[in-house]
Amino acid sequence: MATVHIIGAGMAGLGAAVALTQAGRAVAVWEAAPRAGGRCRSYHDTRLGCVIDNGNHLVLSGNTAVQSYLAAIGAADRLVGPAAACVPFRDDRNGRRWAVRPNCGRVPWWLLVPNRAVPGFGLRDLRAAMRLLHAGPDATLGQILPAGRSYAAFWEPLVLAVMNAPVAEAAARPMARVVRETFGRGGAACRPLVARRSLADTFVNPAVDWLQTHGARVSTGRRLRGVERDPDGRVRTLRLDGADPVTLGTDDRVILAVPPAAARDLAPELAVPEDDAPIVNVHFRFDRPLPLPCPDVPLIGLVGTTAQWAFVRDDLISVTVSAADALVDAAADRIVACIWPEIARAFTLDPTETPPVRVVKERRATFRQTPANQYRRPAWDTLGRHLLLAGDWTDTGLPATIEGSLRSGKQAAAMVSTGG
Repeated sequence: MATVHIIGAGMAGLGAAVALTQAGRAVAVWEAAPRAGGRCRSYHDTRLGCVIDNGNHLVLSGNTAVQSYLAAIGAADRLVGPAAACVPFRDDRNGRRWAVRPNCGRVPWWLLVPNRAVPGFGLRDLRAAMRLLHAGPDATLGQILPAGRSYAAFWEPLVLAVMNAPVAEAAARPMARVVRETFGRGGAACRPLVARRSLADTFVNPAVDWLQTHGARVSTGRRLRGVERDPDGRVRTLRLDGADPVTLGTDDRVILAVPPAAARDLAPELAVPEDDAPIVNVHFRFDRPLPLPCPDVPLIGLVGTTAQWAFVRDDLISVTVSAADALVDAAADRIVACIWPEIARAFTLDPTETPPVRVVKERRATFRQTPANQYRRPAWDTLGRHLLLAGDWTDTGLPATIEGSLRSGKQAAAMVSTGG
């Protein structure tokens, strides 16, 4: 039987592997790191004495690729969140709290209800949302979204979380796709969901177990050093660390599910998005479980602070700062000194007693999601039907998220199954 070789066991690679295995294809996954997961990983931190994620990944109930993937690997119950759409916020400048609560239907009457809507949201925002849905390829969100009260209370934290980019430079089209697939479908598609225990426990370990149980081979510590191709683009040999060269059969295929820079190293003719955008995460461990900001809602958006989002899991608060260029080079103690007072105020904790803390910096969290880089996102078959691409940086139409990664893997798998 022909084999599909998948290079990379991040979300795109695992998504492709699961889809191909479901389709009855022989699959071999090669991962450079000691374990699968890519940027979606977890580990036991000795300082905190518990398992933490490298960063926070928020999923919305409208993320169809996530739901399909988790159902396939038997992990659908490992995401948790409220039964109805609710996202709480707090403004550090005045202590005000509110929650965004979209109604279930597609008609957004919630925008007119004070205890459901965003403070200051009005006709200008509705017009901006319509312009966003019809944005051109060169438009930035800064050119579309209106200044004012609703900007700080809703648009800015939403854009930072989704795009990992300042509003002024973030590309409008991928954000429009997210709005269309979530808020455009009503509250049923807007429920915030997070990993119940950890990212690895939800997205990675069940997938690896499922793949191996169903006959797929997953090898870690095997970095791909080179790809030998015929003039017609057919892959003949894979050169991997710690293994003999892998000679491919005539009907074998390869999916490159690696970061953009690694893909370009392997295929120098490939154009990929340029430059990376960092995210800084700060994990605080407490001696007791903490109350949630709203019942069953394990997160809160923070306004007027360096911290942007805080996620609560039992006795752990994990803080995210996206588009963190101004913070990523700072010393960890300086980052903690900046963020801990903000968290203490948001959760009514003693600001003078800093709990055990770990700062995690992801310098290459995503590519810079500008309009210029959208043009550099390649299609899955850019290198031909024998060497396909997958990753959140490919031309998914979505931002660089878990949802985009999984869709890219599923699309590459579909192209293999249909013969390109």
